[in-house]
Amino acid sequence: MNEPLSPAAPAAAVPVPAGTLAYLPVALFASSMGLTGLALAWRMAHLRFGLPGWIGDALGAVAVLVFVALAVAYAVKAATGFAAVQAEWRHPIAGNMFGTPLISLLLIPMLLADVDLALARAVWIIGAIGMVLFAWMIVGRWMRVRQQLTHATPAWIVPVVGLIDIPLAVPALHLPVQGVMVFALAVGLFFAVPLFTMILSRLMFEEPLPPALQPSLLILLAPFAVGFSAYVTTTGAVDTFAQALYMLMLFLLAVLVGRLRHLPGCAPFRVSWWAVSFPLAAASTAALRYAAWADGAFADAVAIVLLAFASVVILGLLGRTVIGIARGELRTLTS
Repeated sequence: MNEPLSPAAPAAAVPVPAGTLAYLPVALFASSMGLTGLALAWRMAHLRFGLPGWIGDALGAVAVLVFVALAVAYAVKAATGFAAVQAEWRHPIAGNMFGTPLISLLLIPMLLADVDLALARAVWIIGAIGMVLFAWMIVGRWMRVRQQLTHATPAWIVPVVGLIDIPLAVPALHLPVQGVMVFALAVGLFFAVPLFTMILSRLMFEEPLPPALQPSLLILLAPFAVGFSAYVTTTGAVDTFAQALYMLMLFLLAVLVGRLRHLPGCAPFRVSWWAVSFPLAAASTAALRYAAWADGAFADAVAIVLLAFASVVILGLLGRTVIGIARGELRTLTS
């Protein structure tokens, strides 16, 4: 049985056996998720508002390069110190973050589709199969092994969000997989409800998360932001249920955005910083989709504000990460 963690312990902290890059956490793939999401948001803003198209292209290139660099680095970690990977996988909280590279594989094909459709389809298929298997294993773990309430952190949302991401790239890939889209959306939204409830219960009745992990609460936005985009992509319509998902996202964003005030206090660099990137990018993308449907000044204003906010935060994270690596702070990610 998993031993309970102290409520004050970092969510991604795991024992670090010896090995090259053994300290590198799989959760750092959240950076490629956030950058990819921001690139896609800027592409949508180019179509909606005529903003410079090169911004989305440049962000997309950076996102792909970051993913490749992280994939190579984590492969080195696995080859030289597989015990570190095993420890991370077995961890009741950090193990959920193995969904971050798989989610990246589901998002990146939208950047690659115009360049190499065959490659984009291959990447998406790998990501979709991997995400379904990963979600199956994690849900099985939850049912098979007794869990501690203190383990119920926003990281538990990641496997569910991964499933909801499956439909997003399908239109760009021109794949006849409507059934797969419905399956992923249904399972993802179904599990999002009890998981959200458990996490909220943990936040209400247990010790609060430490300040360094408070920004990770923005992960709770993802089921609603990504859920809205996936639902609209799957059904082809912005109906009442889709609007409800979008309104819930805005309400939660208003509640949680204050958690970002903890970011300056997280120095030196922590992996929890990047937890805010993809939810914010997904929220801006959802706002742009909604604005295209609503076609009104207020909806456009919300979309522009969210895009600007997400851009400032994510580019700030990127700059701080580069500075942290230059200062040799990367090893502190798991401390």
